[in-house]
Amino acid sequence: MTPAQSMTDAARAWLDSLDDTQRAAAALPWPSDEERHRWNYTPTDHGGLPLGDMRPAQQAHAMRLVATGLSHPGFVTVSTIIGLENVLDKAEGWRLGQRGRERLRDPALYWLRVFGEPGAAGPWSWRFGGHHVSIQHLVVDGLVRASTPCFLGANPAGSPLLGGHLLRPLAAAEDLARDLVRSVDDARVLLSPTAPPDIVTGNRPRVGRAPAVEGVPAADLTTAQQEQLRALLGVYLGRIPDELAEREAAKLAGPRLDTVHFGWAGDTEPGRPHYYRVQGPRLLVEYDNTQHDANHVHAVWRDPENDFGDDVLARHLAEFHSGQQASSS
Repeated sequence: MTPAQSMTDAARAWLDSLDDTQRAAAALPWPSDEERHRWNYTPTDHGGLPLGDMRPAQQAHAMRLVATGLSHPGFVTVSTIIGLENVLDKAEGWRLGQRGRERLRDPALYWLRVFGEPGAAGPWSWRFGGHHVSIQHLVVDGLVRASTPCFLGANPAGSPLLGGHLLRPLAAAEDLARDLVRSVDDARVLLSPTAPPDIVTGNRPRVGRAPAVEGVPAADLTTAQQEQLRALLGVYLGRIPDELAEREAAKLAGPRLDTVHFGWAGDTEPGRPHYYRVQGPRLLVEYDNTQHDANHVHAVWRDPENDFGDDVLARHLAEFHSGQQASSS
């Protein structure tokens, strides 16, 4: 079964399980562009039906849909990030009644919403989001055509486990990049001695004026360093199902990687504030770990030209309308 078919089946099963009131919050007609382009990674209302307003069986249907949009490691990572809300709640002293909520840090406050009618005909999309998670996929004519912006974060980034081990959901995104920057003997790789306080693009629906392309181009890296960069990008592309991740990786195959730039800001020592960016045609990755004594990660993958499938939808609309005009003439 293709990813699009899996998403369609899971979305229909979830929607069919809801009552009328729940469905009114869970589903919006296509295109609902203003709402569809709204996304966040902070603990705010992400729009849709929260897990806390679903019965257990409905939650299972919801998480089944979420799983169709992620690889298995991606789903495990997202599930872990959601569970960290309990850890964060304890660290903050169980602050009740904050920001108008009975509970501020709440693993039940993750929202799911479907736009349009799930099926093989025409476009539809879905979004799952809450604190430190934002996942969305666009399906057009039975194919998944866009999967960005895709955000994952972790607070705390590292938590103690029994036996002296650390729980680090986004460890690979940090460790691979640090190993890479330490291996590069090129001053261009260091963007700034100070890391920015957050990802530069924030949660803007459209990147618009993206950060300047800085850093060292992959064309000037050694073969081993290029492989390290591919492995780092694989951590981001590997969030989504394998079939979709392979398609995205193919866009960076061979010499296409040469124009991708890698840059680092801040300290290269573990436990110190740091930031990095990987940027190229149709690609923007940002990672920031500066807050809470550099124990709070934000990491986003975007396609500046096709976030939310805007480029695909524009071409689809042009082809659809030109086809209509031709058939009516």
